[in-house]
Amino acid sequence: MRDAYIVTAVRTPGCKRKKGAFAQTRPENLLCDAVTGAIERTPGLGKKDVEDILIGCCFPEAEQGLNIGRVVAQMSGFPDETSGATINRFCSSGLESIAMQASRIMSGWCDVAIAGGIESMTIVPMGGNLPRPHPDLTREKPEMFMAMGLTAENVAKRYNINREMQDEFSYHSHMKAAEARKNGSFKEIVPTQAHKYVEDKDGTIIKNISYQDFDDGIRPETTIESLSKLNPVFSAGGTVTAGNSSQMTDGAAAVLLMSEDAIRKFNIKPVAKFRYYAVTGVKPDEMGVGPAYAIPKILKLAGLTVNDIDVFEINEAFASQAVYSMQRLGLYNDKGQWECGSDRRKVNIHGGAIALGHPIGCTGSKLAAQLINIMSEKGLKYGIESMCVGGGMGAAALFELVE
Repeated sequence: MRDAYIVTAVRTPGCKRKKGAFAQTRPENLLCDAVTGAIERTPGLGKKDVEDILIGCCFPEAEQGLNIGRVVAQMSGFPDETSGATINRFCSSGLESIAMQASRIMSGWCDVAIAGGIESMTIVPMGGNLPRPHPDLTREKPEMFMAMGLTAENVAKRYNINREMQDEFSYHSHMKAAEARKNGSFKEIVPTQAHKYVEDKDGTIIKNISYQDFDDGIRPETTIESLSKLNPVFSAGGTVTAGNSSQMTDGAAAVLLMSEDAIRKFNIKPVAKFRYYAVTGVKPDEMGVGPAYAIPKILKLAGLTVNDIDVFEINEAFASQAVYSMQRLGLYNDKGQWECGSDRRKVNIHGGAIALGHPIGCTGSKLAAQLINIMSEKGLKYGIESMCVGGGMGAAALFELVE
């Protein structure tokens, strides 16, 4: 079987739902800037050389509908021969797209492909515009459709993840992200068009375009004390708050993959190999525990241990589930592995979704871009990204740096 190489991985900034820079920017435009950015950062390769674009999206409807993978290929100026598709595995959709394109390259079905993810949580609401769960399943298994925040409360209660632990973890997420932004560490970000519609003097509506090049949800002023004052938002007497949950965010990401034959043909140096991918099912009413089971599964596939992994990106859907997953993996109690200021940290080095946002269908590709940037910058051999997945699943992928 052939190797699948990651050549370029980029993302747009993550911007706050409704209040952020991308609130009036259509998802197709965000995605166009991401896929075009991936090509522009790959000298020697043109859009004509890309065979297929596969995009992850949690709610592929309305402005995100009509097969946005093909739509963005046409909007971005790829030739008619470049095909496109859209895939949905909820929170791991963007990672699923990478795994599927890697599989096609490994099997010899493709040589140059783009994977990616998109979610405008401003324009297409969480759950979609017209959710219609099957009535029989809602009676037999209502937890399939329960609010994600309630599943986070379940994890906190069942596994004794108290409020203090959640708030402390969230504080460090913001501090790491603020430090990374200040130091210019988010080199995977491509400047992205932000549209704003305003009324002109004559009453006509005009579109103003600016460029956004930073994540606008990071709160460097956050303190553990300020987090502790927030009220729970999902359950009376609960511990899950807006401050220890991921931010709803708009964003897109794109990852360019190639076979070894293509790398030689275009004389391009790859960054990493896509090595393994694993998914697993867990109880839907505690879906957040997914990484605690997906990561051991992928380590077994690879014949590695947790200690062999140099860096992790574990999606912070909620602090409760991230902390629990890290506990199960042996990564939590040694705070030097994840707290801001430590030179030993290996989990969410530049912060996570609590500070940077979780544009759900995009997150799998976004985390890949962040992870690969860190691996390349620091010369780290093995990196894993993982996330919990709505409906009761977990997903994980292993990347290996090309020396």
